Amino acid sequence: MLKPMLPTLAFDTPRGDEWRYEIKFDGFRALLTWDDEIELTSRNGKPLLPIFPEINEFLLSYKEDFKPYLPLSFDAELVFLENPYKAHFGAIQVRGRMRSEERIKIAAKTNPCRLMVFDLLMVMGECITDQSYKDRRKKLQSLFENLNLPLTPDNGNPKLLQLIPSESDLNRLWERIVIFDGEGIVAKQNNSKWEEGKRTGTWIKAKNWKYVSCFVTAYEKSNGYFYLSVFKESKIHQIGLVIFGFKPEEKNALHQIIKQNKTDEDNQFIYVEPGICLDVKYLEIYEGQLREPHFHQFRFDLTPDACTYDKFVFQQKNLPPDIEITHPDKPLWEEPSIRKVDYIHYLREISPYMLPFLKDRLLTVIRYPHGMFGEAFYQKNVPDYAPEFVETAKSEGIEYIVCDNMKTLLWLGNQIAIEFHIPFQTNGSKGPDEIVFDLDPPSREYFHLAIKAAVYIKEVLDELKLISFIKTSGNKGLQVYIPLPADTYTYDDTRLFTSFIANYLVSKDPDSFTIERMKKNRGNRLYVDYVQHAEGKTIISPYSARGRAHAGVAAPLFWEEVNDELKIENFHLGTIIPRVQKLGCPFRDYFAVKDEQNFDPVLQVLKAKK
Repeated sequence: MLKPMLPTLAFDTPRGDEWRYEIKFDGFRALLTWDDEIELTSRNGKPLLPIFPEINEFLLSYKEDFKPYLPLSFDAELVFLENPYKAHFGAIQVRGRMRSEERIKIAAKTNPCRLMVFDLLMVMGECITDQSYKDRRKKLQSLFENLNLPLTPDNGNPKLLQLIPSESDLNRLWERIVIFDGEGIVAKQNNSKWEEGKRTGTWIKAKNWKYVSCFVTAYEKSNGYFYLSVFKESKIHQIGLVIFGFKPEEKNALHQIIKQNKTDEDNQFIYVEPGICLDVKYLEIYEGQLREPHFHQFRFDLTPDACTYDKFVFQQKNLPPDIEITHPDKPLWEEPSIRKVDYIHYLREISPYMLPFLKDRLLTVIRYPHGMFGEAFYQKNVPDYAPEFVETAKSEGIEYIVCDNMKTLLWLGNQIAIEFHIPFQTNGSKGPDEIVFDLDPPSREYFHLAIKAAVYIKEVLDELKLISFIKTSGNKGLQVYIPLPADTYTYDDTRLFTSFIANYLVSKDPDSFTIERMKKNRGNRLYVDYVQHAEGKTIISPYSARGRAHAGVAAPLFWEEVNDELKIENFHLGTIIPRVQKLGCPFRDYFAVKDEQNFDPVLQVLKAKK
């Protein structure tokens, strides 16, 4: 059984031309060997493929492509990829504990894990572990290029074998690790060999620590752990334990202070009232507790009442120095109760799923400077005070923001931009790369009409062999998407189709649907707004919040959810992140579908009937 080479933890990252830097993902270390059979084993030698069958299935689909390179061996990390720089530790732990074949099968389909490769140990039967890291990486890069596999992490890419890039610019990589809340990096010397089972100084791991100010409430006699807490609504709330990071004299001093000021003692613990404040660094919160906590420093300048749960929550995500969150406690929604910091946390967590839809699109936002408690306004032109990292593009005299990155998204969140509206085409393209039907009932009371219309449309699209997606509008309706290849069709082409579908719905059920533009003439029928799909028009972005009292979100749905049980009020800022973490993103394959969408035969029939 091959045992992996291990990096050494350091609090200072080495620099210099002899070092390269890789993203450190938080998952299961895995060694992939492929000769006659495929084997994927953990660092402890346990087989992983029975629990992660999606990896085996994907590799087998590439069997013929891999055949010239066999036998081969990869060093990798098996992860639940949350964004290009972060893996979800809790999700991979849940998958690792699964034993039910049926549950594993469902999880593999809805939330597939990925194998992130960072080293090549054998290729074409030749062991290359004694070659330099630099040479191994060249061969690994070339192999991935030849196999047409992703050269960078991409949680939206259906190819489950992906390369962790090797980078020379530490500052640039570290900024992205911080922005995307990644675990950290691994620095590797160019001339380092791969040494089995060795913890080496030629590989150095540095972690993206978060910091919390807290106080000590107990000392555990048997193992030396100090129990840490903060105040949550005036009550003591435990957040974890710490034993590492102390110098011997610091640990002894803290122990003595607790003994001298104890309020109670039993066989297991010495208890103390809140009074001793510390700063502790940690990786993240897992199951309500600090993960990998290390003592940082005593805080004699703090009193325990300054150590609060609200501050703890706010400090859970590091930000780069040029991103400032002002007035984090500002209330934005009353019910559910959502503050500015909660909203920005949502944007950060949903960004891997939302940013692909904003990329290269001229953005119109609706800003709510006072949340739902004041007036809102549209913003198209980039303001003069926008920071340099905000990308822009000019169209018809307007300098639009183009939200291509996390920093811009967080900056817009701090500006309390709630609604993100985007056109049906990317900047510079000649026509739409999607068709969207906006199914808009007269009120939420008539949401059932949107469901009925969506089901009818899906029946037609399935008959025409067109792949479609659906989301809530975040307000009172539904929106059906048909992705198209870029720069292939015109708005005149798509208008033929949207008008055909709209007229089909009206003819099928004229009492439920209408294309009447005058509101007073619609009655209680659902308006099928096919005219809205046009150049210069916009639609609410997937995963954007809406400026409504219930904090609704334009939430992607699975088609099987679209039935009479669907309740639009269930999709709000408080439910979307847990939903995506549990079920995955229903729009996961959206961009991959664009190139396989067969719209030509449908369009030719419509043109012939014109």
